Amino acid sequence: MIVLGIDPGSHVTGYAFLQQDSAKSMIQVLEFGAIKAKATDGLMARLGTICDQLEPRIALYAPQMVSMEASFYSENARTALVLGHARGAIMALCHRSRLGFCEFSPRSIKQAVTGSGAASKDRVARMMQAHLRLADLPGSNDASDALAVAWTFLTQNTIAHNTPTTSKAPKLKLPSISTNTKGLVANALPPGVDIQSLLMGTRKRKKR
Repeated sequence: MIVLGIDPGSHVTGYAFLQQDSAKSMIQVLEFGAIKAKATDGLMARLGTICDQLEPRIALYAPQMVSMEASFYSENARTALVLGHARGAIMALCHRSRLGFCEFSPRSIKQAVTGSGAASKDRVARMMQAHLRLADLPGSNDASDALAVAWTFLTQNTIAHNTPTTSKAPKLKLPSISTNTKGLVANALPPGVDIQSLLMGTRKRKKR
């Protein structure tokens, strides 16, 4: 299993290719780093640069999956929109390469890597150096985050394997249902929840 980890961004995108042997006893680092677009370029040109540099690497390593850090909620609408463009461009590239797709929330990645969902980026980087036996710390937070999201997939693959390549259904905002903070898959509903009942309950509340 080879997985591509992505920490998406419109100026800098972190990437990491990790390989796990069939016995699942060793994770090998194939390549990792950060793709930096020119700050003076427009959004389209920056996303083009990122995809142009990712595409030959995908062809070289032929990963089966892409594991991406999920979107975070931002008070700045423009920031969220631009990040969405970057995610969409990378996801389209990976879809053309027939990669499977999964995503993890930033908190769940930190939890898997360090044992704390509130860990600092420096702590994540140091733990990835230890987990993957790297001689040096990753060169940037973008690279270490990409390593972390790829490592999270490989170590939590009993949950994430066989994720379909189609886009995920939108997250339902159901205030009466508590969030499953123990799960590692982003936007997962608690086990045993009847989604049809939830939808019917939501519609009744709207009518009132």
